Amino acid sequence: MTNLLATEPSAYLKSAAHQPVHWRPWGDEAFAQARAEDKPILLDIGAVWCHWCHVMDGESYEDPHVAELLNRDFICIKVDRDERPDVDVRYQRAVAALTGQGGWPLTAFLNPAGEVFFGGTYFPADDNPYGRPGFATVLQHVARLYREEREKVAQNAQAIHQHVAETLNEAKPGPVTPLLVEQAADQMARLFDVRYGGFGTSPKFPHPAALEFLIARWHDTGLDWAREVVEKTLTAMARGGIRDHVGGGFHRYAVDERWIVPHFEKMAYDNAELLKAYLSAYQAWGAPLFREVATGIVDWVLEVLSDREAGAFFTSQDADVGPHDDGDYWTWTPEEARAVLSEREFDVVRRVYDVEDPGEMQHNPKKNVLWWKRDPAGDDEWPLLKTARVKLKAARHRRPAPFVDRTAYVSWNAMLAAAFLQAGAVLDRPECNALALAVLERIWKDAWTEDSGVAHVLGRAEPRGMLEDNVQSAAAFLDAYEATGNEDWLARAARVMAYCTAAHWDDAAGGFFDVARDRGATGVAYLTTRAKPVQDSPTPAPNGVAALVLARLWALTDRKEWRAQLDRQLGAFAGTAVELSLYGATLARAIDWAVHPGTRIEVSGPRGQGAGCDMHLVALQTYRPRKVVVRRIAERSAATVCVGTTCSLPVATPEELRGLLP
Repeated sequence: MTNLLATEPSAYLKSAAHQPVHWRPWGDEAFAQARAEDKPILLDIGAVWCHWCHVMDGESYEDPHVAELLNRDFICIKVDRDERPDVDVRYQRAVAALTGQGGWPLTAFLNPAGEVFFGGTYFPADDNPYGRPGFATVLQHVARLYREEREKVAQNAQAIHQHVAETLNEAKPGPVTPLLVEQAADQMARLFDVRYGGFGTSPKFPHPAALEFLIARWHDTGLDWAREVVEKTLTAMARGGIRDHVGGGFHRYAVDERWIVPHFEKMAYDNAELLKAYLSAYQAWGAPLFREVATGIVDWVLEVLSDREAGAFFTSQDADVGPHDDGDYWTWTPEEARAVLSEREFDVVRRVYDVEDPGEMQHNPKKNVLWWKRDPAGDDEWPLLKTARVKLKAARHRRPAPFVDRTAYVSWNAMLAAAFLQAGAVLDRPECNALALAVLERIWKDAWTEDSGVAHVLGRAEPRGMLEDNVQSAAAFLDAYEATGNEDWLARAARVMAYCTAAHWDDAAGGFFDVARDRGATGVAYLTTRAKPVQDSPTPAPNGVAALVLARLWALTDRKEWRAQLDRQLGAFAGTAVELSLYGATLARAIDWAVHPGTRIEVSGPRGQGAGCDMHLVALQTYRPRKVVVRRIAERSAATVCVGTTCSLPVATPEELRGLLP
């Protein structure tokens, strides 16, 4: 027996097709049935990479008794948050209004109009002695509440609906001044963890947009503290267990303040933004560790998260193989490591990566997260460590591997393509450029239409009309233009932003709505309220990305209409820039572009090998904040550098160009 999720394209929904719950996908039919039967709705929002989603599936949704309660008293809808971020963001706000926090799995109880009146995140299967009710108890309570206390249900639903409607618009107008940049940086500094790097305490997320913002602040001001924040954070993450020391890339976040024990899922968007941050830091300071980490991200993406023939990046790699192993694929007991290493190799791995008994994992204390506790004791141990990593990786490949979601979401494909274009230049790896350009060409050919913008998934017509897909594509098209000099990419970025202006722009107050005007679900609560997101959570906020695209279009074309729209865009959100600081770092980066002079490097020369090509590579490899690179085809090779309104005389060699870019 299967339920209605069996025919859905989402890997997360398909994984629940065998469950005895009568799941329905998100859509008008489910809400119509709830109205017809006068039943409350259970809305479960999760993702295929989400550990606790799998736990709750196994504990509760596969339990025949729980399924009986659900099928009798509720209409049950399951949503993949990666497929429908517009649904997720609205219901996260609603549940957070009730409980003070959101997350996945999101478990919300709705009236037939789609309004939340009760909810939470993960519910344990059984009642526990500390007073937390089990899921079956919760279901019985909610069903009784809906049957017998309709007035209370209606009051809750109305209050939460009002809160969601008020908070979805994150715009707050204000003057755009250089002081905003200084104040946002100061606020980030206050959140810096001096001891372990990063921001705040546990759990710890990387915040790569803030790191990019602070690298620019260091370059502009020479402030030692800005460099210290970035270097300490990037180094701590590189040494911590949040980084996969065997296979490359990063897990989603660390559960502890020392970056040691991660949530093990690996996401395309995290690795895209972290790749950019490590590359920028390497460009700025030349630390070999940062190059090594960036190389590891690229290698992992090429091996696990991409299809070079089709031109696509995948979504994620799961944390676990099963609901109860909690990262077993990624971790090691001393016996497991010793079994595949020589005695000397094991001794080095044990000391460097802290492979001891007990280890760090609570569910199995013998299991160790590999983290860089200390350097090898001498020069002779570095080759042993390198050989040991190769053996550990080969042994790990023999284990059952966590699932890779091969869905190609357009926004995350664009983000990884942009990062790969930067990597192609900085690491001098042409294969990165080739894959990135293939992905972007496919986005343009397969996902873009003039009247409805960019689709959400490569190869699918629906869903579409989401701001994030469009602005991330436009940003990556600009990267492709700078990397190749092909003006088609510049024209494509301009066309995407023209579409966004027509379909998403708020003519009255400025700023972009997250969903196009013609895409609203008029029959469902919350979806009729359009959002103006500017908070990075966890991906860069689309309004911040849109502002960066407008700034770069203005810098590349010198067209006044782009600058005018940039000013209005930033003015719509400037009042929240300091308040958000760390969580609005993408917006802060865009404000930085608007209030400080940029660097325009223009390189001319014939196609193919020669001084023009070499100077183009120097321009791409050199770190400068607010930089744009223009490549023109001409008979003679020359390069100029303009900072603000001051331009250099032309130079003709890579060495001379480097001299203009200290």
